Amino acid sequence: MINKNIVKVLLKRKPGANKGDYGHVFIIAGSLGMTGAAYLASQAALLTGSGLVTLGIPKSLNIILAKKLVEVMTKPLPETKEKSFSLNAFSEIDKFVKLRKPNVLAIGPGLSQNKNTQVLARKVVSEIELPMVIDADGLNTLKSPVRMTYGTVITPHPGEMARLLGADVAEVQANRKNIAKNTASKYNVVVVLKGHKTIVAGPEGQFYINNTGNPGMASAGCGDVLTGMIASLVGQGIEPFEAAKCGVYLHGLAGDIAVKETCQASLRATDLLDNIHKAILLA
Repeated sequence: MINKNIVKVLLKRKPGANKGDYGHVFIIAGSLGMTGAAYLASQAALLTGSGLVTLGIPKSLNIILAKKLVEVMTKPLPETKEKSFSLNAFSEIDKFVKLRKPNVLAIGPGLSQNKNTQVLARKVVSEIELPMVIDADGLNTLKSPVRMTYGTVITPHPGEMARLLGADVAEVQANRKNIAKNTASKYNVVVVLKGHKTIVAGPEGQFYINNTGNPGMASAGCGDVLTGMIASLVGQGIEPFEAAKCGVYLHGLAGDIAVKETCQASLRATDLLDNIHKAILLA
């Protein structure tokens, strides 16, 4: 079961609260052709309760996201000629973190496989001192789950986990529980191994198998929504394993609510966004 106290925190806020009380999430996401991933992660963070969300985006794509994400702050960053993040963006990211002091950093959705961008992502993961949620192309830049600081959540699907560990996808799928637990313990991270009955494993032996969600969620963008949701919960001060556990549960529940109004074949990531509040109310 998820921690009901977390849900109570999401449902009721102090009368004198201000936006700074509910966490500032910094998301580094997006590239040419993949602005949707940046949108979905950012919007999910807001809808899960974050007081502030800032999206770092390649500068020429800023106008797209600034128009679409009216409640999210955007930070245009140096880009490559292919309109993905440039390594030159690191100094600005570092300055932003030191000046604005966000509570958590999420990196990966829609970053692209550009080699210069991959170098940037590795540098961010290894040098920025913040709790992190690492997903998608953020994981694809790593040779192993190298971030050893507790407070890091990695969210691989089976293919990404196989690549991280130098294993076969079939091997990962046949040993999901043990691989998630062993990886979390060995690398001191929280592992969210996505798929049917997503597994959440913590570095101290914590373990959770999720029972919400449905096959309609195996579609583009649903993982980006999960990244934003988990980052939001971490940014609100929830311990990383519990944040991942609750995020996975609410994400799947939003999908289960949404599929009743559509069908599995038509379920979209934006349907999850539209139902996050209902999942919180129902949890």
